[in-house]
Amino acid sequence: MGLPGSGKTTLATQLAKKLNAVHLNADEIRDLFNDHNFSRAGRFTQARRMRDLSEIVSRNGTPVVVDFVCPLEETRSIFAADFTIWMDRIKQGRFEDTNHMFEIPSEFDLRITGNYDVDGVHERVLRHFAQGAC
Repeated sequence: MGLPGSGKTTLATQLAKKLNAVHLNADEIRDLFNDHNFSRAGRFTQARRMRDLSEIVSRNGTPVVVDFVCPLEETRSIFAADFTIWMDRIKQGRFEDTNHMFEIPSEFDLRITGNYDVDGVHERVLRHFAQGAC
């Protein structure tokens, strides 16, 4: 999760390849459903949609990497990620409404504040799941 332009999609694309996972990108999902409602209610709809799609994909054990803003603690709770990476690399995104809505996360597994090594992130994710954290 993180503000638009923080590098979520770049990291998710790289991580999905390393994990042999399906990558669900929120912008692509919104396009697929022709739903560009970014109101508070629209954010809740998107969180439920992303949760439901990731649950469908992962039912048979397929790993899923999801990237989306998920700006509110309540939407993060709805999504209920097994592992959360907060891309905290920028102070403001390109959408003012999202900047105002975005709540600093109280829970996350990894916070990235600058440049990162995708191999290091990959290893951290693998360790998390190997330890039975989920």
